[in-house]
Amino acid sequence: MTLCLSEGNLINMDNIRLILIFTLLFILLLIYQQWQIDYGQKPVNPAPVATTPLPADGNPVTSQANGLPTVMDKTHQATALPDVPSSQTLLPHQAIVSVETDVLKVAINTVGGDIRQMALPKYPVSLEEPDRPFQLLNDSLPNVFVAQSGLLPAEYAPTHQAIYQVNATQYRLADGEKTLEVVLTWRNEQGIQVDKIYTFTRGSYVVNVKHRVHNNGETPWQVRQYAQFQRTQVAEQGQSSFIHTYMGGAIASPSSLYEKLSFSDISDDKLNQEKRQGWANGWAAMIQHYFVSAWVPNKEEVFNYYTNVIKQGQRYVLGFYGQLETIEPKATHEFNLQFYAGPKIQDDLAALASGLELTVDYGWFWFISQPLFWLLSLLHGMFGNWGWAIIVLTLMIKLAFFHLSATSYKSMANMRRVQPRLMSIKERYGDDRAKMNQALMDLYKKEKINPLGGCLPILVQIPVFIALYWVLLESVELRQASFILWLDDLSRPDPFFVLPLIMGATMLLQHKLNPAPLDPVQQKVMMALPLVFTVFFAFFPSGLVLYWVVNNSLSIAQQWVITKKVVGEVKLD
Repeated sequence: MTLCLSEGNLINMDNIRLILIFTLLFILLLIYQQWQIDYGQKPVNPAPVATTPLPADGNPVTSQANGLPTVMDKTHQATALPDVPSSQTLLPHQAIVSVETDVLKVAINTVGGDIRQMALPKYPVSLEEPDRPFQLLNDSLPNVFVAQSGLLPAEYAPTHQAIYQVNATQYRLADGEKTLEVVLTWRNEQGIQVDKIYTFTRGSYVVNVKHRVHNNGETPWQVRQYAQFQRTQVAEQGQSSFIHTYMGGAIASPSSLYEKLSFSDISDDKLNQEKRQGWANGWAAMIQHYFVSAWVPNKEEVFNYYTNVIKQGQRYVLGFYGQLETIEPKATHEFNLQFYAGPKIQDDLAALASGLELTVDYGWFWFISQPLFWLLSLLHGMFGNWGWAIIVLTLMIKLAFFHLSATSYKSMANMRRVQPRLMSIKERYGDDRAKMNQALMDLYKKEKINPLGGCLPILVQIPVFIALYWVLLESVELRQASFILWLDDLSRPDPFFVLPLIMGATMLLQHKLNPAPLDPVQQKVMMALPLVFTVFFAFFPSGLVLYWVVNNSLSIAQQWVITKKVVGEVKLD
């Protein structure tokens, strides 16, 4: 067994060290989450009002105290963005345009042509409600989340408050059709016509959004396009208090392919205060566990990004606006955007925009997590089951670190071999720490034992363990993925607590394989850890617990063989 010296006290440095490190990390995570609850930006949960339409009085940028934001166009003339009306609610529903494809159910309001609701039929709310699709976008309190787009300036162009006309209110992608077009039309008295065209594609969560401007008037018409999200901050339904995943905004900027803009950043007006210049090849997104919605402009065009907070209802706005374009008389011009709303499938997101796949937020060790997920997906393709893929991936990781683990376990076994002599030294010198430490060092030198021999192998493995943790937590592919028997959803806790109990038993067995700590207090702590972790892991997704069970079982087998080889007969203390 490997031991480390700290202030004269002997501390076990075998698997117990790894357990203690993860215990510390886990406790720090819980402390951070509790701090967020007590002192962080709190979600606002207004009283639900079923008949109240979505508040949508947000404006793209706030630059004036009176709420009338302005941007400067190429001729240095102030162009007003949509105002913030005094009304708390949106303009009343004029008409709802229902659109249904094989993967989307969408509700578009003729006020602004906004996407007010979007459900995902391929992703049920739960296994208990397989016919109820997950609702990603919604226009009812308290969970408001809508996608808006339009043209500026607000004085004469159709913003998300303009009224559009439609020829039909029901659209459905027919069998055999690849695409479906929904056209909304706005006209003014000066002969300007704007067709807002949504193009849906079979099997795709990407929606093409086009503003086609027909200038039938006699004078040039100058406008720019914008797109934005409005969202309230509410806790995700069904999210475990033991698991924290990011919910908030994100953008791609020149300095970063993936930059988070939390609700507190938006409240602090962080993006606008930095006065960043516009940039191309960007996107703006709202993220939550497993799902993302993103506005993606043309890569070649330059857009300015902004945030805003609407105090009434505590709604947060994130969006961008483009450059001023001049449409000559009798000419036509098209403004194009892409809108994504769906699961965080990395290949689809990467194909849509650079860095968008990073919204699958793997944390600090994303560069390790992404190859692990690739390998996990490859194994799933071979076995057709995410549970077996997790087991085989765990085995492969264990094999990759086999020699490092063996070094650690050999050190543990050698320390176990001299454990009786360590106890004798402690009894002989009692409270004389200087003599006890000298005697211990002499023993280590004589037996050629490195008391720190088990530290490095474990430290090297920790980033991989954390990276795999986030892969299993963040990957939407594991959502509602079944394994065997009662484990019908690897993203939820084990309903019968079988896996957590098995994991606790493996931790207890690992503890028994190691010699008892010399300090009585440490002995009690080590005995309590299996029980504490069993309780914690009872609330963790079963996919994560499955990984720990397999990892612990393989570690026990490896440690048993090495200890028996070094010590001889293995007795469980």
